[in-house]
Amino acid sequence: MKRIAPLLATAAALALSLSACGSSGDNTTSTEGKDALQQIKESGVLTVGTEGTYRPFSYNEGSELTGYDVEVIKAVGEKMGVEVKFQQTQWDAIFAGLDAGRFDVIANQVAVNPEREAKYLFSEPYTVSTGVIVTKSDNTDITSFESLKGKKTAQSLTSNYYETAKAAGATVEPVEGWAQAVTLLKQGRVDATVNDKLTFLDAQKTHPDDSIKIAAEATEKTDSAVAMRKDETALQGAINDALDQLRADGELAKISEKYFGEDVSK
Repeated sequence: MKRIAPLLATAAALALSLSACGSSGDNTTSTEGKDALQQIKESGVLTVGTEGTYRPFSYNEGSELTGYDVEVIKAVGEKMGVEVKFQQTQWDAIFAGLDAGRFDVIANQVAVNPEREAKYLFSEPYTVSTGVIVTKSDNTDITSFESLKGKKTAQSLTSNYYETAKAAGATVEPVEGWAQAVTLLKQGRVDATVNDKLTFLDAQKTHPDDSIKIAAEATEKTDSAVAMRKDETALQGAINDALDQLRADGELAKISEKYFGEDVSK
């Protein structure tokens, strides 16, 4: 394993030198002297990082990427007058991809919290929801977030709900997403999972399952927004302008109702 380090160092140096030469194969979204919005306008393309496995927000239906977040960011792109291209990325690597310039923004139900706001810029929220505790239907021990203390939950380690579960005193079993969390729950390997209420409702609509239930719901609302790198204030302004237009003309409400039966954008 120790022999890998020099090889990696050599490879990194080579990659840096190629980048400095302005290789036409460079995949990053930033160019010296130009902010992201300028580049997006010149190229006519807004590159978006999204998971593609997070129904109903971003998922694949056959060969087509679809979902609430996908439709919202496509509508934003239309208002900005640019094409939207997606790069599907696992959630646990999505912020690293943004940092590396693999895409301009993330549209994947990114919850706004102080830790993320310290590192990234966010648009105005396009989803407002609450967190819920999901348990097996016959569970009577968990009735509030306080009752998670000493229990075991299944969470993605980089999700907002991981912090919620830890703060409540739960032991967290790391998972990749909702499907894996529910599998562990139904197998009895965890006591609960904390997730977005909209995810639960969509899952129940798509695949009704009376073996699980919402055991408790948070009183605080969670805002989800488009995330971008910290210095891209011009891009933030353009996306906010597009979202304002989509609210005004009723398009955001229309997309919300398609997926959830009500307006979840405010």
